[in-house]
Amino acid sequence: MAQSPDGDTKPRSRRPQRRQLFCPAHPEQRIEGNGKKYFLHLLTAEQLQARGMPDKKARLVIQAYPVLVLSNEWLEELFCPACGTSSWCHVTRLDRVEHTVRWAPRALWEQVAHVDPVVANPSVSEYSRREASRLNQKRKDGKRFFDAG
Repeated sequence: MAQSPDGDTKPRSRRPQRRQLFCPAHPEQRIEGNGKKYFLHLLTAEQLQARGMPDKKARLVIQAYPVLVLSNEWLEELFCPACGTSSWCHVTRLDRVEHTVRWAPRALWEQVAHVDPVVANPSVSEYSRREASRLNQKRKDGKRFFDAG
C-alpha cells in the first residue's frame, strides 16, 4: 500500500500502464494496433525544422546523421471498434503512456524506409492481387460480387 501526501492509502498497481491510443474520429474510443511500426526517417534539415528544431541545430544534426530515424514517430495500422475498420495512423509518442494519433497522409510514407506505397508487393502473385481487388468490382447487374442478398 502506498500512502499519498494527504494520508489516503491506495493499492499500487505493479503492472505498467499500457499505451493509450484513441481514434481520431471517435476521441473516446480506444484503438489497438498489431504492433508492427514503420518509423519515420528524416533526410533534410527542413523536416527537422518543421518539428520545432532551430535552423542551425537542424543543419548540424543532418550533417552528423544523413538519415535520422525518429524513435517517437511512426506509422501503424490501428483498429477502431467504433469505425469497424483498420486504418493507417501517424502516431507520436509524448511519453510512455500518452500518444497523439492522427490519420496518416500518403506523403508520410515517403519518409518510411523500405516501403513504397505506389509499387505493389513483389511477393504477391498477379492472381492474388486480381482476386483481392475483385471484392470492389461490380457484376453486370450492378451488384458487387460478394453482396449479401
